[in-house]
Amino acid sequence: MGGFFGVANKTDCVNDLFYGTDYHSHLGTRRGGMAVKNTNGFSRSIHNIQNNYFRSKFEPDLPKFHGNLGIGVISDTEPQPLIVGSHLGTFGIVTVGKIHNIAELEKRALQTRRHFSESTDGTTNPTELISTLICEEDSFAKGLENAQQLVQGSCSILVLTHRGIYTARDRLGRTPIILGKGPEGYAAASESAAFPNLGYEIEKFLGPGEIVFLSPDGYEQLKKPGDKMQICAFLWVYYGYPASEYENINVEYTRNRCGEKLADNDTVEIDCVAGIPDSGIGHAIGYANRKGIPYVRPFVKYTPTWPRSFMPQHQHLRDLVAKMKLIPIRKLIEEKRIMFCEDSIVRGTQLKENIQILFDVGAREVHMRPACPTLLYPCEFLNFSTSRSTLALAGRKVIDDLENGREADISIYAAAGTDQNHRMIDAIRQQLKLTSLQYQKIEDLVAAIGLPKRKLCTHCWDGTSYF
Repeated sequence: MGGFFGVANKTDCVNDLFYGTDYHSHLGTRRGGMAVKNTNGFSRSIHNIQNNYFRSKFEPDLPKFHGNLGIGVISDTEPQPLIVGSHLGTFGIVTVGKIHNIAELEKRALQTRRHFSESTDGTTNPTELISTLICEEDSFAKGLENAQQLVQGSCSILVLTHRGIYTARDRLGRTPIILGKGPEGYAAASESAAFPNLGYEIEKFLGPGEIVFLSPDGYEQLKKPGDKMQICAFLWVYYGYPASEYENINVEYTRNRCGEKLADNDTVEIDCVAGIPDSGIGHAIGYANRKGIPYVRPFVKYTPTWPRSFMPQHQHLRDLVAKMKLIPIRKLIEEKRIMFCEDSIVRGTQLKENIQILFDVGAREVHMRPACPTLLYPCEFLNFSTSRSTLALAGRKVIDDLENGREADISIYAAAGTDQNHRMIDAIRQQLKLTSLQYQKIEDLVAAIGLPKRKLCTHCWDGTSYF
């Protein structure tokens, strides 16, 4: 996935930029970067953060940074920010999202005799590609609108100039941008959780496709938001931070409501409720409160030497690292019928290990309630997980087995209550060795979020794309 933070202050912005970017560390595990504009030009730093904290990598760099305008990014893909020289002037740029038609746009650029100097793993750097689209026009505002119109998928953008910061949300608003007002200026963030401890208050939620120019004195709307939105529903389910708000809807509050919906549709008899740390906890609390059943922590996360989500390339080492992070508490597990709430089940391999541990230390029953429907379609719009290919999804693997490799109508398996849906879920339950497994219904997830379904992207569950 990824997230960014930009700040335009009347005084030095470096501390706000450093901590504001750090508050996005849960959105990516590969790279981080910062760029600051001052009277001497641009200062930039990029580090690999795969096996370390953002702040420990960047803290030694802080003395070289000074200035009142800056942008920062956490990225799971290409190195950012980029500093670009152009007819519009020199500027810094960061992006968040996924360009689905990057090959087509690259070919288009090369046909006009342009070139690319940045590459990631042998492919064109998406952020550099966006910068070329911006530079096709005679102003930043028109250039950003040009990029929004040409990109298929999603791309939210911050552009750092000598005057201020241009902020552009992707055309259908799949990723959020929130503006904050602080004592010395203004900030733009992917996560509103970055604001409170830095003294910022939410000023505005940018609409889909909206473009705003930030300066230390205020902000100016350069393009009004569109009337069509497809914000990613998975923000509230999984990768959003509990303290954040998107479209004025809090993440933790929504997860509690998801848990309540799961409880309302459940009749199983259990002794206690637990959440798979960390994102499953909010759902579990909602379930436990609704049922009036004790919430417990039979698993605790060990973070002192496993601070990042870094995983080795080899599967057996990946499984070991996943197992190392969660430690069972035997006293809370022995002879218990435990209900686990989880944000989702993607591949299921790590979850299977954790479930077996529970039985190994004496659990009588282990039930699972994911807070969203079965993941059946790989995400085409965001880079929040590179592993979510069709064959990697637990649901699609099971369907392939049930159909003996024949082509199947996935929409029938996705529809709650069909015979195919029941068969698929029971096959996943058997593979994970769960006592029972019941997924959230799509209509209940939508209700828990509180936005109309047409404004939410639910593609990974039902294959729907409205626009």
